[in-house]
Amino acid sequence: MSNFYTDNKDLRFHVFHPLMKRVVKLKENDFIDKDKYDYAPFDYEDAVDSYDKILEIIGEISADIIGPNAVEVDREGPRVENNHVIYAKGTDENLKALEKAGVNGFTLPRKYGGLNMPTTIYIMANEIISRGDASFSNIYGLQDIAETLHEFATEEIQNKYLPKFPEGETGAMALTEPDAGSDLQRVQLKAHYDEKRKTWLLNGVKRFITNGDAHISLVLARSEEGTTDGRGLSMFLYYKDETRTVRRIEEKMGIHGSPTAELVFKDSPAILIGDRKLGLIKYVMSLMNSARLGIAAQAVGISEAAYRESYKYAIERVQFGRPIIEFPAVYEMLTNMKAKTLASRALLYETSRFVDIYKAYIHIEKERKLTPEERALAKTYQRQADIFTPLVKLVCSEYCNQNAYDALQIHGGAGYMQDFPIERIYRDARITSIYEGTTQLQVIASMRGVETGSYLQVIKDYETIVFPNNLQYLKDILLEMRADYEVARIKLNDNKDNDFSSFHSRRLVEMGGNIIMGYLMLIKAKIEKENKDAAEVFIKMAQAENKAKGNYVHNSELKDLGLFKDFTAEEKV
Repeated sequence: MSNFYTDNKDLRFHVFHPLMKRVVKLKENDFIDKDKYDYAPFDYEDAVDSYDKILEIIGEISADIIGPNAVEVDREGPRVENNHVIYAKGTDENLKALEKAGVNGFTLPRKYGGLNMPTTIYIMANEIISRGDASFSNIYGLQDIAETLHEFATEEIQNKYLPKFPEGETGAMALTEPDAGSDLQRVQLKAHYDEKRKTWLLNGVKRFITNGDAHISLVLARSEEGTTDGRGLSMFLYYKDETRTVRRIEEKMGIHGSPTAELVFKDSPAILIGDRKLGLIKYVMSLMNSARLGIAAQAVGISEAAYRESYKYAIERVQFGRPIIEFPAVYEMLTNMKAKTLASRALLYETSRFVDIYKAYIHIEKERKLTPEERALAKTYQRQADIFTPLVKLVCSEYCNQNAYDALQIHGGAGYMQDFPIERIYRDARITSIYEGTTQLQVIASMRGVETGSYLQVIKDYETIVFPNNLQYLKDILLEMRADYEVARIKLNDNKDNDFSSFHSRRLVEMGGNIIMGYLMLIKAKIEKENKDAAEVFIKMAQAENKAKGNYVHNSELKDLGLFKDFTAEEKV
């Protein structure tokens, strides 16, 4: 029997990563639940053993049910009946299998019926599910709606709605509109308080809403009359009823199993979450960071699927008397695909561990005052999480697309046909660098880490780690890469021109990201010696990329930007 968790040793490395001891201790709040719930862990070893078993269950369901259902789900897709979404048959089977296994409400506290798992383990579950069917992870993976309510909603709202997630009800975030995509300040869906009914009512249209007909939705709406910017927006909880209708489901290139809906709200009752006017400024930012982590996990799952499909094909496909995997042009592609998958996964779980730690302190602070040391740690890990989140979304989604492209290329003409899974995987991959903020928006968010020197400080912190002699030559390469990165940063700072910085921003962000991932791969090789080859492949590949990016920055001047403006301008008649 196949299992998408147990067949991937790299995942278990991250379950038992050294920093997980701190994560577990904080998440379990010194294991206070052990006397209340018979399934609560009593120490670290018991906790990670539970994680291991839960992921094994999800790995089995993903391999035996979700993966095999993916073909028919992709062909059938969801449909609209009586103004509501009907999932494909396979999607319903997937949901029922996970509900029966009791793996919903992943990160929620046990008092709400949740599993109280760390974000890291939840993100890992999303990766495993995405390997089986990326479109289904858009339904299961929206449990971060529950985490947002857990963080910001009142106790009364939490007690009423959070138990619904472990029972199998799904979530959605209704943010975008026909005229408000990335620019959410333009949201126009109205929210007004009805004094007679003593409730908020929503009116308007939302578009491109993933899993739009979910039971529980977080809706961004304009609550302040006369406003036109983000300060007039608030966040609302809407529970599914007949006042909201599904106008249509979008016909998409990929992720066919995930319903992307256009919704119409007509006097739909809703509950204010948190404070008025902070919907975009505070709550959406938190929600989007969680979503970006989820998309990064989806992307890594797709990368893993693409690599495995192409590896399988390469050892079976014989040309010119031998398997194509024996040709350097093919095994180089496979090697690079594997290195990118491992490196992006390392960055993904480093980020999720940072999120786990600072979020745990947020919840602990609701119960007691943090010590000065705890407060300092919380701020440190929050800063790390804030600068890593856009970077991980950028890297994982771009690597995902590159790996899907190379996987299809290895399959040749056969991969272009629907006879092989890679055709679907290739289509599913494309969206990852678009939704929840395009790569270009992630670059803008990540540049703060470049400009403030935060990435550089992270790199220098990794440099303090002592590596064994057999890995020192790889660390020397990373030290050289850091020096080149600093030169490129100085070039941008010396120009003191926003256009010049923006023009080179992606190069600087990716240079920093490559060094960070290089150290994460090196740390992994230090802990597990068999990972040395993977670390070497990635670091040498990253070294070549950084050299090219650094040379471009070094050899360009402010006047060169005019060439691009003139070249792309329309011809004047």
